[in-house]
Amino acid sequence: MVSQTPLQELRLRDFRCFREQQTARLAPLTLLVGENSTGKTSFLAAARAILEVATCHWAPDFRSAPYDLGSFYEIVHHQRSGSRLGAESFSIGFQCAGFDSESIALEATFTLGEGAAPELGRVEWRSGDVWIREVRNVQDSRTELGCTSGSWRLATSIGAPEQSVFHGAEALAMEHVLLAAAENGLLDELHPVQGDTRVVPTARDCKEFGKLYFEGGYFRSRAFAAAPVRSSPLRTYDPIRLSQHPEGLSMPAFLASVYARDHEAWPQLKQRIEEFGHKSGLFDEIFVKRFGNHEFEPFQLEVRRWGKKRKGARRNLIDVGYGVSQVLPLLVEMHRRDGDSLFLLQQPEVHLHPSAQAALGSLFCSTAASGRQLIVETHSEYIIDRVRMDIRDRETDLKPEDVSILFFERADLDVHIHSLRFDEQGNLLDAPDGYGQFFMDETRRSIGL
Repeated sequence: MVSQTPLQELRLRDFRCFREQQTARLAPLTLLVGENSTGKTSFLAAARAILEVATCHWAPDFRSAPYDLGSFYEIVHHQRSGSRLGAESFSIGFQCAGFDSESIALEATFTLGEGAAPELGRVEWRSGDVWIREVRNVQDSRTELGCTSGSWRLATSIGAPEQSVFHGAEALAMEHVLLAAAENGLLDELHPVQGDTRVVPTARDCKEFGKLYFEGGYFRSRAFAAAPVRSSPLRTYDPIRLSQHPEGLSMPAFLASVYARDHEAWPQLKQRIEEFGHKSGLFDEIFVKRFGNHEFEPFQLEVRRWGKKRKGARRNLIDVGYGVSQVLPLLVEMHRRDGDSLFLLQQPEVHLHPSAQAALGSLFCSTAASGRQLIVETHSEYIIDRVRMDIRDRETDLKPEDVSILFFERADLDVHIHSLRFDEQGNLLDAPDGYGQFFMDETRRSIGL
């Protein structure tokens, strides 16, 4: 069965090409479609950025691979092309499944910081009737807490927002801080926000704050962001790079490491990779060929195709179609046992034949049905059609509501996001007039209409 998704909604305002606030529905499997330069990659970058705020509590790096969005001036929306007179801030927010049937929402506002880099100006968490708000700037640095029984301001040093209790180790989680403070009469630093009469939170209030911030704030979700073009294959590899890389540079060394060290995991990983290879028509077997008896020595990656009556020769990865080396990093990341819970993928269909693109659609459905979340930017109708048919034919536990199609449509200098759905028969619902217009026009032309 499909587990609850870490992200249910993403909101953008004055971010890149999105001037008006755009709210997009996310699902276990979300496909981003639309013309080039309509903000699909920026959307992926925004998703990773807000997750970094949620997990790390500091401003994300908007220039780290595979997304280089530039400075604050390149990110904030501009009313006129080429003008630097844009908005004074931009915001990114998300909503995710919480606890006790309550959703958790996070909204982060970014302003111009040192060196023209975006900096966090305001962060607000909200769940039901509980909220935590931080304002970070030299003139007005404060933290406010609120729930149904009152709201308070936590005094912090002006110009030193890093002294707020919301920074640092998890030991400073609100539940422990407020409960300990309440028990010892140390709430002198809490002041009522204007309009409130209460000052001292109750034990229930403290638990609610702790639940929101400790359980909701420190997300365990990790995101793997893949570049649109993965690294070129090599004839021989050295086992020296194991950390994840957007272009898949770590993939060969990871395979060699599992092959050498984990005799239980390797057969399972090999089988899953080969299942996709066979269904896609790319290859039937994959091998790690080591030179020497030690795992630190060079190695090669080989694949083999099967004929009707006999198996073909094992061939080096560099000697087969480029599509194999492009899809292999994605397969490895989605099938590794310690893999991430969220995948942000740009054009995974690059260099793949239509049959392999369709096989990717089925792989995305099965991966999402296993409990992971995928947000995929694609120009492939074959991927979309396979997802549609797998839902219709109930190939996995994925239901129509577990898939979201986000159509990015240009509107003058802005872009609007349309959230579309499939029905039980795989039909696309709520599609605007502009969706698929190019394909309809080409079809009419091909039949002479």
